[in-house]
Amino acid sequence: MSFRKLGFLVCALLCLPISGQATAELTQTLKRINDSGEINLGYRKDQTPMSFDQDSNKPAGYSVELCNRIAVAVKKALGRSDIKINYVPVTAESRFDAIQSGEIDILCGATTKTLSRSEIVGFTQHTFVTGGALLSRKDAVVENIKELEGKRVAVVSNTTTIDSLKAAIDALYIDVEVVAVGSTSEGMAMVERGEVDAFAADQVVLIGQVIASGGRKTYTLSRETFSFEPFALAIPRGDADFQLVADRVLSRLNRSGEIIRIYKKWFGSFGEKPPSGLIALYQLNSTPP
Repeated sequence: MSFRKLGFLVCALLCLPISGQATAELTQTLKRINDSGEINLGYRKDQTPMSFDQDSNKPAGYSVELCNRIAVAVKKALGRSDIKINYVPVTAESRFDAIQSGEIDILCGATTKTLSRSEIVGFTQHTFVTGGALLSRKDAVVENIKELEGKRVAVVSNTTTIDSLKAAIDALYIDVEVVAVGSTSEGMAMVERGEVDAFAADQVVLIGQVIASGGRKTYTLSRETFSFEPFALAIPRGDADFQLVADRVLSRLNRSGEIIRIYKKWFGSFGEKPPSGLIALYQLNSTPP
C-alpha cells in the first residue's frame, strides 16, 4: 500500500463516529456494576406503597418501580442485557450505611432528601413530596399535634419524622411521650394494641398502611401535616455518572406523563389524581434531554 493510500485510510478511520459509551471510562457505581454483572437495589420491607414485600417476598411499590426503570437504563448504558438485579432489604438504621459501604447501589423507599443527609450520600431528582402526619384509631381519634397532649405517640427512629415531630411538640409546649420504634410495622402494632395513642410517619406511608391492612374502618389519618418531606432516591455521594443515568430516567418519565400512570398504579385506591403539589414537582423535574 502506498503512503498516500495509507494516509487516506487513517483519515477515514479517524472520521468514523465513535460512541461515547465505547470511549468513556466507567467510574464508581457503573464500573462496579459492569465488573460484577449485578446491580443492587435497596428497599424497605414495610413502606407500602413506596416499597414493600409483595407476594413471595417480591419487592414492589412506587419507588421500587422507579428503581427498576433505572436498572434497565443502566443495562442499556453499559450495553449489557445480562446484568442481574438483586433486591437487598434495609432498615431505617442501616439504609445509608448500605449506600456508603457499597452494599446497595440505590435506595428505593420513602427517603427524605435533606442537606445533612447529602453530606453522606447523594440523591437523584425528587420523586415525591409528602409530610408527617398522625394515624390513630377511630375510637380514639388524634387529629393534630395539639391533641397529643398527655398522650403517647410512636415514631420510627433514625428518620426525619422523629425530629419534625419533636420540633412540632416543642413549639406548642405540651407534654407528650414520644416512643421511638424500629419499624413502621412495630408502630402500627402498638397502635393496634392500644400501647400508644398515635403513630407518626410520612402521610404517604400511613396511607399505604391503611390500604394494605384494609383498615379504613379502623384507623383515621390527621388532615394536617407537621412537616415537609421531599423524597428522592439515595445513591453514592459524588457519583455524577450514575446520577445522570438515574435523572435521565426520572426526567423522561415526568416529561412523558408516564409518572402519572405509575402514581395511579400504586395510589389509585386512595385517589386517581395526584395532589397539586406533587403535580408541580413532576413538572419542575421534567428536565429537557
